[in-house]
Amino acid sequence: MRRRFLTLAIAATVLAAWGAHAATVGQPAPDFSLTDVHGKTVRLSDFKGQHVVLEWNNPGCPFVRKHYQGNLQALQKEFTARGVVWLAINSTEDASTDFRTPPQLARWMAEKQAAPTAVLMDEDGVVGRAYNARVTPHMYIVNPQGRLAYAGAIDSVPSARVGDIDRATNFVRQGLNEALAGKPISVAQNQAYGCSIKYKPAAG
Repeated sequence: MRRRFLTLAIAATVLAAWGAHAATVGQPAPDFSLTDVHGKTVRLSDFKGQHVVLEWNNPGCPFVRKHYQGNLQALQKEFTARGVVWLAINSTEDASTDFRTPPQLARWMAEKQAAPTAVLMDEDGVVGRAYNARVTPHMYIVNPQGRLAYAGAIDSVPSARVGDIDRATNFVRQGLNEALAGKPISVAQNQAYGCSIKYKPAAG
């Protein structure tokens, strides 16, 4: 049953494709203001001068759950300790069965011992669409100048199997290590893998 579930989940993988109006690597990252799970307003522009990771998150997604077996927590702790800001963003619409209220999402993150700087609610999908985030987890790095430096997958093996983590190239860790060393990010863009984001239907 577990094998069948993972097979179905992988079959449902959506590979991100960058649209004509998407946020673009090398260009200014779209600024935004969102409320975190504790009711505090968080603005991307508040962190200018720091590297910022944006992580699109949905606890109902098997690909997210794969990386929350310890991989994402380790990344969050490693790089926030080095001065990187880590913002987890949930763009799941409130009508979806995957939607979690701010207290529910906060509780899930606490149970997982996650360590992002903030967990942000984007149930209207405005920020997700501005970044053309297509899947969870979809990962981005914004440089201290406020430009998008990386957009794509968390790693190189598009599966929902925890056992694949160790054999994958972690693009986020690689990119952040390069950026913090003052080097260009060698793999700045690729296709993200995961579950399609359950966006609220566009008005009109």
